[in-house]
Amino acid sequence: MEYSPPPLFKQGASARVKMTVFACISIALLLVDARMRTLTTVRKAAATVLYPLQMAALLPRDAIYGVGDYFSTLSSLEKQVRELKRQQIAGALVLQQAQLQTAENNQLRRLMAAREHLPVKSMLAEILYDARDVNSRKVILDRGTQQGVALGLPVIDNQGVVGQVTRVFPFTSEVTLLTDKEQAIPVQLLRNGLRSVAYGRGKSGALELRFTAPNADIQVGDIVVTSGLDGVYPAGLAVARVSQVENSAAGSFGGVVCQPLGGISNNTQLLILMSTPEMPPRPPDEETRALKKHNNKMAPIKEAPKEGVEPAAPAAAAPANNAPPGLMPVMPPPAPKPAPAPAAGAGTGAGTPAAAAPVAAPATTAAAPAAAAANGQPAPAVAKPKEPAR
Repeated sequence: MEYSPPPLFKQGASARVKMTVFACISIALLLVDARMRTLTTVRKAAATVLYPLQMAALLPRDAIYGVGDYFSTLSSLEKQVRELKRQQIAGALVLQQAQLQTAENNQLRRLMAAREHLPVKSMLAEILYDARDVNSRKVILDRGTQQGVALGLPVIDNQGVVGQVTRVFPFTSEVTLLTDKEQAIPVQLLRNGLRSVAYGRGKSGALELRFTAPNADIQVGDIVVTSGLDGVYPAGLAVARVSQVENSAAGSFGGVVCQPLGGISNNTQLLILMSTPEMPPRPPDEETRALKKHNNKMAPIKEAPKEGVEPAAPAAAAPANNAPPGLMPVMPPPAPKPAPAPAAGAGTGAGTPAAAAPVAAPATTAAAPAAAAANGQPAPAVAKPKEPAR
């Protein structure tokens, strides 16, 4: 049984004929367009008419691509922002370290410049940390007894005095700052040389000149330097600047407030002066002088006997002129002199020269009992001198 469309649907030529005709038309149009360029205008007009339709057809695709690009771009931008922030933080840290190193280098240069002008030897030290006692003003340095640090050494910076070493350990040392309440330093005004003592005021970070006369020549802005009277700080080191002068109308003393010139709280390196100024020997006290002067007026000072030398026997009292010539106790003279020979033919007046000769002869024998008594031995017998012939 043959199947074929009904007669109603049978129209025109067959499909094979139609394909052949359309193929020939297409080839002809291609040849005409290639040779004569006659379809260019038609093509442009068709593209113009169909452009809105093309854009409308591409909208879903562009929307999908745009959403994908948006999220990918957002993710990449977030990564870039995080990376830039990290780089910014790292750069800020590097910048801060560079600024800190620059400040430290500048401070070290100033310290080295100040070190060259110091009259004594100094040592560079770094502040490790503040003391644990919040009621005191102290810092800990990285130098100790192993580096030659001793108690009482002054500590300065390039601007002035900072404090004094009050405790020493093998590898560290404790420095009490000028502003501590227990710290005092002899000072004088640079302008007129007025001397005083500066005391710390604790947490306020200032110094005070106590017990100053109400009419003292002190002005705001005066520079206060060390006087060198304590034997610890060299004279002429800057200490503070007068910031306030308090004159009490009722009291007999006034108060002067000063601000330290040294970097009390903003230093990282300090200079330790390794020696204190030499002081002249202390003069003797006035009482000792007066006592020595009084003793010199009363009696001469006897020297102590040397070892191996026996003390001399006490001198006997001077004999009276009316004692018998042969019984006078006579001390041995330093160098006995021979008695002069009596003159011949002397009369009654020659009795005195003749009687003087036996006096010098028994001098040695008369001193023997005294020497024996001093040595603890029995005294030898002494021969009685003969009376001179009349």
